[in-house]
Amino acid sequence: MLRHITNIYRALLFLGLLVGGGFFYSGQVAASSTSSVNGQFLARDHLIIDLQSGVEWMRCSVGQQWDGSSCTGDIIRLSHADIAKAIVLANEQLGGAWRLPSRAELEGLVCEKCADVKIHPKSFPQTAAEPYWTGEVNGFAARHFWSVNFMTGYTYGRFFPQQELAVRLVRDR
Repeated sequence: MLRHITNIYRALLFLGLLVGGGFFYSGQVAASSTSSVNGQFLARDHLIIDLQSGVEWMRCSVGQQWDGSSCTGDIIRLSHADIAKAIVLANEQLGGAWRLPSRAELEGLVCEKCADVKIHPKSFPQTAAEPYWTGEVNGFAARHFWSVNFMTGYTYGRFFPQQELAVRLVRDR
């Protein structure tokens, strides 16, 4: 119970640090810069535009901050109940309708040729080589949710929603 409360506190604290003193972005937002990372992604400050899926990704995992060149800080692992609270804060601070990605959206980030972490390191720096939540229930085992593991690049449908995994938020364009 104490660990659960501590993780909620850490997530709320993180959400309170990122955007101009808020949780989701710590850099200066004087001018928006956009650059092509590869044929699939466009980088715009703390966001990545996914041209293939038509969504915008948070460049950093929940718990990290974009400093203008990389993601810094510690990734916070959350349960689905805690993610719901983090999404409310993200929507308040950043606008838009942030959410967990679908299985297909998150699988679309997997980079088969990437060596250490199976995700494009220039687009998504400091991503952990571990499972990340999707918002999709496993239809074969309804008590479980799908995750994508960026250590292996494989998808798994075996995690219970009360388990704590890494999170990357997305919103529709």
